[in-house]
Amino acid sequence: MSHLRNILSEFILDLRAQKLRTFLTVFGIVWGTVAIVVLLAFGMGFRRQLSANMHGIGESVAIVFPGKTTRSFEGFGTGRPISLREEDAFLLASEVSEIAKISPEYSADGYPVRVGENRINTSVAGVYPIYSEMRNVIPQMGGRFVDELDMSERRRVALIGDEVKKLLFGEGEAVGRSIYVGEVPFIVIGVMVKKTQPSSYNRRDQDRVFIPATTFSSVFGASHINNIIFTPKEARRSEEVVSQVRVVLGKRYKFDPADKDAVFIWDTADFDKFVVYFFLAFNVFMGLIGSFTLGVGGIGVANIMYIVVQERIKEIGVKRAVGAKKSNILTQFFLETFFIMAIGSLIGFLISVGVITAMQFIPIKDFVGTPEISIEVALATAFVLSVVGFSAGLFPARKAANLNVVECLRA
Repeated sequence: MSHLRNILSEFILDLRAQKLRTFLTVFGIVWGTVAIVVLLAFGMGFRRQLSANMHGIGESVAIVFPGKTTRSFEGFGTGRPISLREEDAFLLASEVSEIAKISPEYSADGYPVRVGENRINTSVAGVYPIYSEMRNVIPQMGGRFVDELDMSERRRVALIGDEVKKLLFGEGEAVGRSIYVGEVPFIVIGVMVKKTQPSSYNRRDQDRVFIPATTFSSVFGASHINNIIFTPKEARRSEEVVSQVRVVLGKRYKFDPADKDAVFIWDTADFDKFVVYFFLAFNVFMGLIGSFTLGVGGIGVANIMYIVVQERIKEIGVKRAVGAKKSNILTQFFLETFFIMAIGSLIGFLISVGVITAMQFIPIKDFVGTPEISIEVALATAFVLSVVGFSAGLFPARKAANLNVVECLRA
């Protein structure tokens, strides 16, 4: 303990004697620490925001759209349109065991919806109760989504998007009031919670009206659905599930399962896979930039420590002459380097926290997210600091420990 105290006191004396040199050395470590923490924190925030934006459409959902055949199959020619029905969703649920949730979906786009003099043309969707959970269409407090009783009784009830509510009701209450879809009255039972949704099909959910599927088919006389949405039990097996869905539908409608134009399937889990690999490379790139910046600071520390060794050759010689071992000299200079790195990194980390906290108030979250210091960022920063600090301290310390005692005293 006394040995460590002596080293610390000598270090403090050296700092006071060389204030400018110390400031420049510590500043390099501070700047490098800020660079690596902020860059990695920005990368993590960007990743989470992009993932959250994508999941506005749903968590690993796949959407099946009918198309036209482009391959001949079992005597059927090309160009044959495929139409889907509600029962196809139930068939897929029974035939493909890896499907966790599934719902058919009716849709009428550009349909007039009005309240008094307020009128909009929007998309009306006929869905099942499970749709709310699958597509993250969550009702605000005081409202609800369509349920099984609405379905069985074909009730004329609707959940409306938050933007539809603003256009039709303004700041007033919407739940319990009537809207007209075409010439048919519906009771509003819920308003959707606002969500970020950069991707969609038809329209953003904020601009849509959702009614029970049974009500849609009876009111609009629809016999065919617009699409089927489903989620696999395991997102990593989504590609396999999509292939099985093509096989089942191909068998039912007599088309080649390899004909991807017969039914187009948008598997959003593919984007999740892309995000994982993209941000792995992105964060590695950000980490390298920060590491290079911190490495430059480490080189500055190493150079300063080499100068310190040269300035204290006589001191090293005296210590060795009175019995100090090489390990004592090595430890002394290595710890002095550690103290410089510790001071610089601590100041840098505190500045980084301040910068990241300040960025929480900049309105960029919906686009690139906001930086956040996670466990991954802290561990990566600590690792880089350890490597740089060890490298910056080891070589000057070894040089000091290996100096010839006689030459030191002579100098």
